[in-house]
Amino acid sequence: MAGKQDAPEVSAVSATGTAGLDQILGGGFTPHRLYLIEGDPGAGKTTLALGYLLEGARRGEKGLYVTLSETREEITSVARSHGWSLDPVHIVELVASEESLTPDSQYTMYHPSETELGETTKAVLDAVERVKPQRVVIDSLSELRLLAQNPLRYRRQILALKQFFSGRKCTVLLLDDRTSDDTDLQVRSIAHGVLTLEQLSPEYGAERRRLRVVKLRGKQFQGGYHDFKIVKGGLDVFPRLVAADHQDAFSAEKVSSGVAPLDRLVGGGLDRGTSTLIMGPAGSGKSSVATQYVVAAAARGECAAIFTFDESRGTLVTRSAALGMDLAAQVESGRVVIKQVDPAELSPGEFVHTVRRQVEERNCRVLVIDSLNGYMNAMPEERFLSIQMHELLTYLGQKGVTTIMVVAQHGLVSGKMESPVDVSYLADSVILTRYFELKGRVKKAISVVKKRSGAHEETIRELTVGLNGIRVGEPLEDLRGVMTGVPVYDGQPLVGTGRGE
Repeated sequence: MAGKQDAPEVSAVSATGTAGLDQILGGGFTPHRLYLIEGDPGAGKTTLALGYLLEGARRGEKGLYVTLSETREEITSVARSHGWSLDPVHIVELVASEESLTPDSQYTMYHPSETELGETTKAVLDAVERVKPQRVVIDSLSELRLLAQNPLRYRRQILALKQFFSGRKCTVLLLDDRTSDDTDLQVRSIAHGVLTLEQLSPEYGAERRRLRVVKLRGKQFQGGYHDFKIVKGGLDVFPRLVAADHQDAFSAEKVSSGVAPLDRLVGGGLDRGTSTLIMGPAGSGKSSVATQYVVAAAARGECAAIFTFDESRGTLVTRSAALGMDLAAQVESGRVVIKQVDPAELSPGEFVHTVRRQVEERNCRVLVIDSLNGYMNAMPEERFLSIQMHELLTYLGQKGVTTIMVVAQHGLVSGKMESPVDVSYLADSVILTRYFELKGRVKKAISVVKKRSGAHEETIRELTVGLNGIRVGEPLEDLRGVMTGVPVYDGQPLVGTGRGE
């Protein structure tokens, strides 16, 4: 009989109501199974569970919430904070009664009887028989563990619950706040799937949360840690990016900056689907060059996006206007989106998710990250940021997005520049900007030192950033040592410095 009941469940899923989590789980939970949702207090277990029950109600499935630790009013208050009404959900409150405060009460919260499952477990089963739900949440296992008083009785209770629910076609979420000293491997072994929620507290900034599917029998799922936030309306889960899962066909073409000499310097333009790193000291024109590519893309009718960590949206628009770039008009038209990132509030997963939305929902063709210094500083305690950046760049490349990253180097006028972030090996092209002194004036130079996708000029040209926008001069052939900041004349004095096209 059991085999006949299990057969149609292979392709069915029990959606969680959280899009990101459903994606991680391959559509949702396998129905009619028992799952363990574990996490420290405040990690988001209750929010996930309530969202799951309400999603079931939207699909016409009855939901039962059994609370062993919080009152009905507390559960209702949590739902109210998300704008939810729990009217479609049956709530059974089995918290301690006033009798537990009397001197004659036992050490446990309840008086376990000598029956196999105890009075509390029996109350849970009675509620299930009465409501006949398709979705059940039991919050939390800590109370059952205390009532059991020993591991053997506790394991027998969980096994009995699993057997009971399997015959009633219920999908059950067991919440565990992990108040016991060790990870409860007993329940993990019994459960069909295990989901762990974590809350992290960085030294500065808001708390960060992540989840991981520890186990999910008979089903493919996306492993690893996935960042998420608790927002009004439930959990906002950001599935970990796997670049290999996203490959689109696109035509190989040159991406013009709109400045002919700059295009010639980089070999006719940046190649579609490649990443470019613009490196140089502060104020040497890196962001202006990157913005030029964005404005040119918008002028061609393409969508572009700028993620700015270091300056405000208003400052970026104002500075661009001073250089003759009407960035404000392109933003108003919707072709350019400027995302000002708050470093203290960002997690790597949320940043990647925001980038993906620009690419997949707006068909963004040119994307600027300004700067990687701000990105790394925003998450100083995060490990493997370079690997995450590599995955992101691979994804963008496979989507045909031309990515431009800005990195500010230490030092102003020096032959030796140091970068706080070494990602030059990740980029397909590297553009250097430098200061140099000439006849008592500080000038700027630009050159290309790397381009994997084709040939480029090996010259060093003067870069002028002013009221007329970005101008790139002729090669500085009569100067030697421009990269040192104090060049030496080799031949005739330079005439017409600053010429551009």
